[in-house]
Amino acid sequence: MSLHLADVTLTYPDGDGRLTALDRVGLDVPRGSLTAVVGPSGSGKSSLLAVAATLIAPDSGRVLVDGTDTAGLGAAERTALRRDRIGIVFQQPNLLPSLTAAEQLQVMAHLAGRPARAARTRALELLDAVGLADLAGRRPGRLSGGQRQRVNIARALMNEPTVLLVDEPTSALDHERGAAVIGLLAALTRERSTATVLVTHDRTHLAVADHVAEVTDGRLRLLAESGAPH
Repeated sequence: MSLHLADVTLTYPDGDGRLTALDRVGLDVPRGSLTAVVGPSGSGKSSLLAVAATLIAPDSGRVLVDGTDTAGLGAAERTALRRDRIGIVFQQPNLLPSLTAAEQLQVMAHLAGRPARAARTRALELLDAVGLADLAGRRPGRLSGGQRQRVNIARALMNEPTVLLVDEPTSALDHERGAAVIGLLAALTRERSTATVLVTHDRTHLAVADHVAEVTDGRLRLLAESGAPH
């Protein structure tokens, strides 16, 4: 398993008490597979991603990323883990307006201390993989919403993560562009052998997932195992 959550509980202060965001959640996501997580607003989906990304430490339970138990890591070690092994696709691309599509990716490699020439080659290869080879020199203002989200996905893959965490990637897209982005994520999961968790409110694209889980009141349960091709 590349991502393993075991008996994870997360609470937040709530007046004189505490609000339970995750209630003894367990989740296993092997490399090369995509697990879609659905659920109503406020159910705990975002908290699940934050814990899996090591952005928030749970009250109890274990989070293992590519075999590394994150509980014993300091802040600098968690930052390095996210940089080297976890790719995060945020709901909004948040691209830097002054950088081209290729440069958005190259920045990630620079932060990881990778050679500039190799970073440029990898950036162009990833943009080709997401269908944007001809637009590598364009800045975000000259890209459509769907194209910006594809750059966002390619950027998350730049440092060859083993775990890919995706937060509502279709929320700002129409149905056709949303379906294309979800299909791309499923294909890249298998091609790049990532353990992918996709949080989505849109249940119309779930057929591409290997597993579908639902979060309700902080509790996660497996709904289905998809017949998505491998």
